[in-house]
Amino acid sequence: MSNNEFYSNGGGLGLLLFLAVTTPFCFGANVTYDHRALVIDGKRRVLVSGSIHYPRSNPDMWPDLIQKSKDGGLDVIETYVFWNLHEPVRGQYDFEGRKDLVKFVKLVKEAGLLVHLRIGPYVCAEWNYGGFPLWLHFIPGIVLRTDNEPFKIENEYGNIDSAYGNSAKTYINWAAAMATSLDTGVPWVMCQQSDAPNPIYHGGTNFGRSTGGPFITTSYDYDAPIDEYGLLRQPKWGHLKDVHKAIKLCEEAMVATDPKTTSLGSNLEATVYKTGSGKCAAFLANVGTQSDATVKFNGNSYNLPAWSVSILPDCKNVVLNTAKINSVSTITKFVRQPSEDDTTATDAFVSGWSWINEPVGISSESAFTKPGLLEQINTTADQSDYLWYSLSIEMKGDEPFLEDGSQTVLHVDSLGHVLYAFINGKLAGSGKGGSSNSKVSIDVPISLQPGKNKIDLLSLTVGLAIGLQGEELGLASGASSLWTTEPNLPKNQPLVWYKTTFDAPSGSSPLALDFTGLGKGQAWINGQSIGRYWPTNVAGNSGCTGSCNYRGSYSSSKCLKNCGKPSQQLYHVPRSWLNPSGNILVLFEEMGGNPTQLSFATRETQSICSRISENHPLPVDMWTSDDETRKIAGPTLSLACPLANQVISEIKFASFGTPRGTCGSFSHGRCSSKMAHSVVEKACIGSRSCSIGVSVSTFGDPCAGITKSLAVEASCT
Repeated sequence: MSNNEFYSNGGGLGLLLFLAVTTPFCFGANVTYDHRALVIDGKRRVLVSGSIHYPRSNPDMWPDLIQKSKDGGLDVIETYVFWNLHEPVRGQYDFEGRKDLVKFVKLVKEAGLLVHLRIGPYVCAEWNYGGFPLWLHFIPGIVLRTDNEPFKIENEYGNIDSAYGNSAKTYINWAAAMATSLDTGVPWVMCQQSDAPNPIYHGGTNFGRSTGGPFITTSYDYDAPIDEYGLLRQPKWGHLKDVHKAIKLCEEAMVATDPKTTSLGSNLEATVYKTGSGKCAAFLANVGTQSDATVKFNGNSYNLPAWSVSILPDCKNVVLNTAKINSVSTITKFVRQPSEDDTTATDAFVSGWSWINEPVGISSESAFTKPGLLEQINTTADQSDYLWYSLSIEMKGDEPFLEDGSQTVLHVDSLGHVLYAFINGKLAGSGKGGSSNSKVSIDVPISLQPGKNKIDLLSLTVGLAIGLQGEELGLASGASSLWTTEPNLPKNQPLVWYKTTFDAPSGSSPLALDFTGLGKGQAWINGQSIGRYWPTNVAGNSGCTGSCNYRGSYSSSKCLKNCGKPSQQLYHVPRSWLNPSGNILVLFEEMGGNPTQLSFATRETQSICSRISENHPLPVDMWTSDDETRKIAGPTLSLACPLANQVISEIKFASFGTPRGTCGSFSHGRCSSKMAHSVVEKACIGSRSCSIGVSVSTFGDPCAGITKSLAVEASCT
């Protein structure tokens, strides 16, 4: 890895660390690299790495996330270090709770995995201010992310270096020289190829005010193999596990020699690693997007579906084809709690609602007067999303536009993301930017009256008095004597604080709050911020199809799902934040909404499914190069309930023959074995997992002469 790789587009700065459990940390291995691979204690390794950002999940989730990562075939867990999280005030450090980086690293080590530490200090990561603590902004003479003496060191520079001209090259040369001069004893990762896979293995949640950039959702799920709630996203997790295992079967050959690539035909190629000692691994690729192909390789025939790769750990037998999925699939859904069907259940919010109106305009001791308008970030210092601009206008009553009935219009341009305009204490209008342009421009018809008129503008960034009175009073904790409990709860009014209490929903399934009926604001449970909630912008209705054609390069318009649904409606509530009863929920509603429509929902698995054909490879865990053993074993369909305390309770569908459809919508095809349902029930009912051979010896032959498949959908309880 030469220094010039640091210029690569999307380049990042990171350290691959091998840490002992004891404190202080020490390096437990000799780590270097050559042109083929990383070398650990003299041995070349192929390492599979995935990202888990420790503050985006709760510490009680960390052990399970790490174990699922290991089970999925990861060798390395990569994470950023979020500077503004650990030093929000200069010289004051915080490594508690979700900020306990040391604990997270130790847990990774205890699981037998390695840590790839991306030290930043700029991390991007869709994180507030890119991970910089805002106090940097106020250091005299500082200019971030360029050749500037008060600030130097970088991450993800390739996409912005052109904005800094010649100073960018000077800066990046300095950063590379600095990195190598530290002599850390471990490699620095300084580039990312344009075709590198998505690194996120578990995305998590943007709790609090950590989201960076305009209109980024609180959910950071990322469609990752482990979802926001810590559950396996199947079949993605399982298929990647198989891919990782298949690559590991090829590791010895891959690290020993450089590959040779040969053409097998149009859009067809073989990449072969072969050593002088006879080790051999091959990757047969069909990069065409339209047609399946049959190729000859080493005297054998192989079927290659379009846009797929077959992996041959011994250059003879296929362990995996990327287009053929052996993993179980799951269908999950959120179930409202208490259930709408449960007529005996009481409302989740046991105390009813109380509220406090947030005063319009300046009511804070932190108010000050300045000529002109100030930049919001300089004024709030990132202590609040909210900034009030207030001014008074004295009208004599004889102004021409008042006398002739002309319509007065208030025009405001703002670089903020949301703006509310109040005239004499009443909301007159509002505006918000969008994902493509976050700036706000509003024209609001207003009515002015003779005498004093007050104009108050509440500017929000995703965020001159700084903040809200409710923030000063600590209303987020729910502890105040000012709460009103009269029966006339204000609804669909802006700037209202709401509070209620609730008992924890039963069970252990992951929990979410459904914000249907609310506008925009923030929410806290027992003083912990679950993040910003947003208006439920609905995605367009076009672009989604019943099936996904994975073939060809990915684009943002490909394989769309959830058309016509809100961008985010459900917000993760870690169960470790809850007490059995007496939990306090506080909302600050900016736009106006109805809190009584709030509800809890639990994440439940509705079905598990699998579909395996007679020409599928063996399950990766059963792979062998012995021909006789392979013939005896054959393709196998496996099912497993997602939770340890569950068993398969119902077979919703089973067909061996030519089944149609996908998980959740299977149907019988032209032929189907009459034995299929009973065979699957006998093998699976009452067990957490089961495996069934996909062959005519198990089910009989309902239609001779064609390749048959077994499709099964089941439920777990």
